Amino acid sequence: MSAHRTTLRRAGTVAALATAGVLAAAGVASAHVTVHPGSYAKGATDGVLTFRVPNEEDKAATTKVQVYLPTEHPVLGVLVTPQNGWTAKVTTSKLKTPVKTDDGTITDAVSQITWTGGRIGAGQYEDFNVAFGQLPDDTDQLAFKTLQTYSDGNVVRWIEETAAGADEPENPAPVLKLTAKESEEGDATPAASAAATAGSAKSTTASSSSSDSTARGLGIAGLIVGVLGLAAGAFAIVRSRSPRS
Repeated sequence: MSAHRTTLRRAGTVAALATAGVLAAAGVASAHVTVHPGSYAKGATDGVLTFRVPNEEDKAATTKVQVYLPTEHPVLGVLVTPQNGWTAKVTTSKLKTPVKTDDGTITDAVSQITWTGGRIGAGQYEDFNVAFGQLPDDTDQLAFKTLQTYSDGNVVRWIEETAAGADEPENPAPVLKLTAKESEEGDATPAASAAATAGSAKSTTASSSSSDSTARGLGIAGLIVGVLGLAAGAFAIVRSRSPRS
């Protein structure tokens, strides 16, 4: 019995360690730098992107965060929200292909934002908010490569992009999905509006014609019924007078 109990105890210990290892691995895998929300419509304007940075180290704090914005598909009108305890440095770059907007041609865009001076302790995270004026409409997603520096000098590079159909890499870059533009309510092309108007007119005309035909039919039927009623009444009077005569 003693040997049997020892075997069970060892088996239970191994199982517990295995479970703890799996949970720990899952915790590390889920503690990536991410961007929220996860998607926006192409060409969206006046929105906010939140970069969530969790601390993965038990004995070191995050002291520096660098987010790189893509310049091949630039994000326009970037503004950084003041972050308590942190200092933001915004770097702009010349665009290889200028972007034409309603307000003119844009030749420069923000390419990097670096936050320093603060600390993200063990078991904590920090949200860094970035406002934008306009997102690009010529791509399906934006990857924001990020470097996370710890107080012990360790640098985690969140720069790997997930290939289509492949598993998520070890250090994935935060990715923002860009979805199809949403059509505005009541928005229609002139041709569609004209077709809808013409169809409505035809439907109204047909309905009016049908109503007129029905009314005429009922009127004629009423006249016939009235004539028959008069005839029946006259016939009844004639029959009632005949015996008296």
